[in-house]
Amino acid sequence: MKEKKAKSIQNALSVMMRIWQRFSPQINQQKGILITSFLALVAEIFLHLLEPWPLKFIFDYILVPNFKEKISGFSLFQGLDPFTLVAIFAITLIIITTLRACAAYFSIYGMSLAASNILTEIRAELYSHIQNLSLSFHHRVKSGDLIARVTSDISKLREVIVMALLPLIANSCTIFGMIVVMFWVHWELAVFALAIFPIFVFATARLTQKIRGVVKSQRQREGLLADVTAESIGAIKVVQALSLQSMLEDIFANQNRQSFQESTNAQKLAAGMERMVELLVGVATALVLWRGVHLVMGNHITPGDLLVFVNYFRIAFKPMRLLAKYVGQIAKATASGDRILDILDTVPDIQDTRWSREAPSFRGHIQFKNVSFAYTPEQSILKNINFTVMPGQRVALVGASGGGKSTLTSLLLRLYDPTSGGIFIDGHDLREYKLQSLRRQISVVLQESVLFAASVRDNIVYGNLHASDTEIEAAAKLANAHDFIVRLPLGYDTILGERGATLSGGQRQRIAIARAAIRQSPIVILDEPTTGLDQENEHIVNQALDRLTEGKTTFVVSHNLKAVQDADLIVYIEAGEILEQGTHQQLMRLGGRYAAMYALQSVLGNDDRSDTLSYIS
Repeated sequence: MKEKKAKSIQNALSVMMRIWQRFSPQINQQKGILITSFLALVAEIFLHLLEPWPLKFIFDYILVPNFKEKISGFSLFQGLDPFTLVAIFAITLIIITTLRACAAYFSIYGMSLAASNILTEIRAELYSHIQNLSLSFHHRVKSGDLIARVTSDISKLREVIVMALLPLIANSCTIFGMIVVMFWVHWELAVFALAIFPIFVFATARLTQKIRGVVKSQRQREGLLADVTAESIGAIKVVQALSLQSMLEDIFANQNRQSFQESTNAQKLAAGMERMVELLVGVATALVLWRGVHLVMGNHITPGDLLVFVNYFRIAFKPMRLLAKYVGQIAKATASGDRILDILDTVPDIQDTRWSREAPSFRGHIQFKNVSFAYTPEQSILKNINFTVMPGQRVALVGASGGGKSTLTSLLLRLYDPTSGGIFIDGHDLREYKLQSLRRQISVVLQESVLFAASVRDNIVYGNLHASDTEIEAAAKLANAHDFIVRLPLGYDTILGERGATLSGGQRQRIAIARAAIRQSPIVILDEPTTGLDQENEHIVNQALDRLTEGKTTFVVSHNLKAVQDADLIVYIEAGEILEQGTHQQLMRLGGRYAAMYALQSVLGNDDRSDTLSYIS
């Protein structure tokens, strides 16, 4: 049991050291503010220690008999009557209190400003890091949990640093200064005062570990709550159509209830810690009064000395009580900091190497050489893929759903890396190029292209952030989107709903084509871009796609074999393997899987192309 506790304390300290080391660059940027604030803190502590001393002088040299004899050692006060001395000491007390308040203000404000600046930088770094983590990571981790780490975990760190860590430092230094002064006044009485300190440290450390464990569990629970909320809201149409509200409400209520119970347990432990400190401080105060009176009566200390001790306990009572509270809050923040570090320490699977270089302008000659890929060793997706695409050619990837067609285009975008083999553009492996310079030269139009809750203009310009208004309009015209855009309430400045929900499917797809067109990239990927569109919209979108891909190396993922029969190369993929490849005429003469599917689609029509492929396979 003792070994487990020691390990828990060691882990907590280890996490705090990791946080300090990991965020030291951000901390160093605020060095000037932190040093100034620290000096103000030192001044505040010194003035705090001085506060009881005017009362000591009043008590020892004015209120007790024969004060004139006692004050004879202070030549500065010779000849002054008691009321004048009281006025001097009272004014001194006011000055000390005023100066301490000013020092505290500058200390707290400076530390708070530095903390906010530091955590703003950390939040920006965390967001940027999450944006660049590989797709495999995002598939493993729930988006709601990531949102909680960027928002509430960072907020918890800021709150604790400002509301707990800074007061903890100030109060700890104040208590240390009081201990030094008490030993200087009378060591024996100081020993009585500090008799509870070992008990305090032991109990606080024990309860802090319990609080940290409960809070970490609660933060994980809150991440699950965020997951459930984000998932249900993101799929609200499906939820309502399938009447899943009650089921999801039950799941949410269960997670919410457990989160509440863990929060209550944490509050219970924190409240118990504070009450324990109050009890220990009360016992120590009683011991000091009991022993202090004996020492005063024996003329070992003056009544003013005892008054200083009692005042220090009065001053220290709140800091010591809050000390436990602050330690508990810091334990909570440690759990949040640990979750943030877990993300920041995650290394992207796909990233630039030291020898990566900027990609030159591509001609569009692409080779897949012995490419295999698997998400896990047990889950093989692509096996020994080999084919070549010449510049400007149009290649169609066809086959049953789940065969690996979209995964193959993801490898071309280097969203994943092959587990073996390589993909070459113009004779060079993709991994030789920096990611951004590679992806800038590939345009993508997906089956359900995502639009952002921004203006139409912004959604198009995301394809090329440096595009001019003339280029934006030209791209929209190429995509057959200009006419409907100008009819919107604010034209190109119309703000779209989340994921483009305020537009029809055909309109969303045409804006996505305009976004792809504005990149003017030599390579284009079309992944089922017309699926789900009616005939009129499909015709309009196909016209735009023809203009988009003219003269460019194009990959088309499709279930509609008639739509791709004019492709320069048709690659039939099934279960991760290429079974057939060639032109439409070559594959029809071959009389294999492609020919059978094409014949069946011709008989059944184009209504259920995906199911037709699945049936054949």
